[in-house]
Amino acid sequence: MPSGRVRWFDANKGYGFITGDDGKDVFLPKTAMPAGVTTLRSGAKVEFSMVEGRKGPQAMDLSVLGPTPSIVKATRPKPDDMVAIVEDLIKLLDSAGNGLRRRRYPSAQESKKLATLLRAVADDFDVQD
Repeated sequence: MPSGRVRWFDANKGYGFITGDDGKDVFLPKTAMPAGVTTLRSGAKVEFSMVEGRKGPQAMDLSVLGPTPSIVKATRPKPDDMVAIVEDLIKLLDSAGNGLRRRRYPSAQESKKLATLLRAVADDFDVQD
């Protein structure tokens, strides 16, 4: 049974493509997907049977072999780099806290910068396995 990885799949269009282990592209219609599966992420490892369609090879009886690799997890900063980022963020939060103790919010520009940094750091920590 051939295997490969999902190159892309668009649930709205109802099709996508698989790049087989041999390097050839195979058309993937939504009708080939297993029951209960409505979408696939790029990079998901799959096995499938293949038939020759009007425009080339087409997948049938698809089965998903493993979890999709996380792009976010692969691109997040190394722990040593995160130490510096978190320490700088603590300094910024400490400065904002001191201003709040004096009953003053940070300026609009400082608030926007702080909110952006908090969201970015939160995204680096919130990786779904």
